[in-house]
Amino acid sequence: MIPEVDNVKGFQDFMPPISLKRSALKKIIQKYFELYGFSPIETPVIEFDELMKSDSMPNEQEDEAISDRFRLKDRGGRNLGLRYEFTFQLAKIFRLNPNIKLPFKRYQIGEVFRDEPVGASRFRQFTQCDADVAGDSSIETEIEIISMFSDILKELKISAEIEVNNRKLLNDIIDSVQIMDKKSVMKELDKMTKLGEDTVKANLKKYADSNQVMTLFKLLEKPLEFFIENAFKGSKELKDLFSLAKKYSIKLKFNPFMVRGFSYYTGNILEVINPETKLTIAAGGRYDKSIGKYIGREIPAFGMSFGLERLCELARIPIAAVPKALLISIDEDNETIKLIRKLRKESISCIKMNDKVGKCLEYANSYAIPYTIFIGRDEVQKGKFKIKDMNSGEEKSLSEAQLIKMLK
Repeated sequence: MIPEVDNVKGFQDFMPPISLKRSALKKIIQKYFELYGFSPIETPVIEFDELMKSDSMPNEQEDEAISDRFRLKDRGGRNLGLRYEFTFQLAKIFRLNPNIKLPFKRYQIGEVFRDEPVGASRFRQFTQCDADVAGDSSIETEIEIISMFSDILKELKISAEIEVNNRKLLNDIIDSVQIMDKKSVMKELDKMTKLGEDTVKANLKKYADSNQVMTLFKLLEKPLEFFIENAFKGSKELKDLFSLAKKYSIKLKFNPFMVRGFSYYTGNILEVINPETKLTIAAGGRYDKSIGKYIGREIPAFGMSFGLERLCELARIPIAAVPKALLISIDEDNETIKLIRKLRKESISCIKMNDKVGKCLEYANSYAIPYTIFIGRDEVQKGKFKIKDMNSGEEKSLSEAQLIKMLK
């Protein structure tokens, strides 16, 4: 009996040209990560489940990403799980490497897993791209990471709005209205985009009376200047972030309703929204109380993460064909091998075939190979090779040097 041959729900294959686009995207992202001084690290896909749990009290609800983690056991019966993000692994890294010189600037690009409902743009395995700075509490670190992602978006030709808030400020606003259950209130505010203002207001009445809800919304509609003038906690951090953003020519938008993750953010937080789709394409913030928890000291940290899949949907970049050329040997195998080795030394992606010309051209068309090069007796004697543009059909006879120059 043949087993069912299909992808597990929420998992997917990537074939050309999408796989080529993803590869090109990773190279661009990596280029900017390293341009801004971040070094790559790699961490295990599988961790002890205990390391992945939140620091919340047992009776408090975990963040969605944490509660949706994949759980498993090994042969020894140990409780394990698949990583759902990279940030929590930093606490383990500092425990195992306590003498890391600070600030520690790291990036990581890799697969993460979440056992959650799937949708049009929601999968259970996706590629996450993270950049974090540990050991630096300055606002300059924050704007550097925001600037880095802005540069990535510019090269990918993706339009975006950067919304910012501050968790200290949000806490202080809720405190000022004398609502006790801050965490529940934040969870309701976090649903604003999804449910709308009226539904959120109705839900908030489970935790506050009508006057408190009305006062809370009046406060949340105030501009940032109001909170600065009235010395609300966290407002100065936002003011400093806006001031630095001007020096970097970056436009920020204040969104007091933004909450982000409930477990660990402690200061400025941000979301990057694509105005056309209204989707969040990146997010991050300051989390000063998380990564030093296993070594008994507080290590300030700020980070940003984004999924490769969503960027891939939006990015408008040229994709280099692989291979770029197909060399067709017409009873001239030795000369074809000489030429293909020279092309590869010049970093030109190419392959060779010895089949009938018609079959070779059909193969080139099926894989969208842009050029075919013919190597026969006439070409070898003349020292010129016929190259065909598979898109236009145009043919030229070029010397080896001209061929290399054109393909490069």
